[in-house]
Amino acid sequence: MQVEEKLLVWRLNRGDASALSEIYEKYRDDLLRLAASMLNDAASAEDVVQDVFVKFAGSARTFRLTGSLKGFLATCVANGARNKLKAAVRRKTTGLDEAMDLASGARSPERWMICSDEFGRVSDAMARLPFEQREVVTMHLYGEMPFKDVAQWQKTSIKTVQSRYRYGLEKLRSLLNCEVAT
Repeated sequence: MQVEEKLLVWRLNRGDASALSEIYEKYRDDLLRLAASMLNDAASAEDVVQDVFVKFAGSARTFRLTGSLKGFLATCVANGARNKLKAAVRRKTTGLDEAMDLASGARSPERWMICSDEFGRVSDAMARLPFEQREVVTMHLYGEMPFKDVAQWQKTSIKTVQSRYRYGLEKLRSLLNCEVAT
C-alpha cells in the first residue's frame, strides 16, 4: 500500500491530474464514512471531504508524503469535521442541510451508501457518544489511525485514548443492542 501511495503522490507532484482522481476514488468512501460518523450528517460529510480534496489538489505540486496518505487525508477530514462542529456550535443554527436532505428524494449511489438504514442506526448511536469517544472511535476504525497517532492528535495520553475507545465501543454495543431488542 505504501509504495502505491508514494507512486500516486509522485505522479500528483508532477501534475498528473489522473493521480488526484485515483486518490479520490480510492479513499472517498472511507473518508465519507469518517466524516459522516463525526458529523452525523451526510451533506456536511460530503462538504468536508470535498473541501479536503480541493485543498489537497491546491497543494498537489508541493505535497510531500511522510506517512500514510490515507492517514493524512483522514486527519484532514477529521479536522474539517471538528471545525464544522465548532462553527455550528458558535452559530447555533438549525441545519438547513437537514431540511434539504428531507426535501431531496433523489439519491446518487454514493449518497445511498451513506444514508442506508444500517448506517443510519450506527450513525445515530455514534451521535449519542460523548464527542471525545466518538472522535477516537471514528479515527481508529474509519481513519485506521493507531492509538498513538490519535493520542498525539487529541493531545492526550495513549491510555486515555484507549479508555475512550473502550468506553465508546461499550456504549455503542449497549445502544445498538437496546435497539435490536425493542
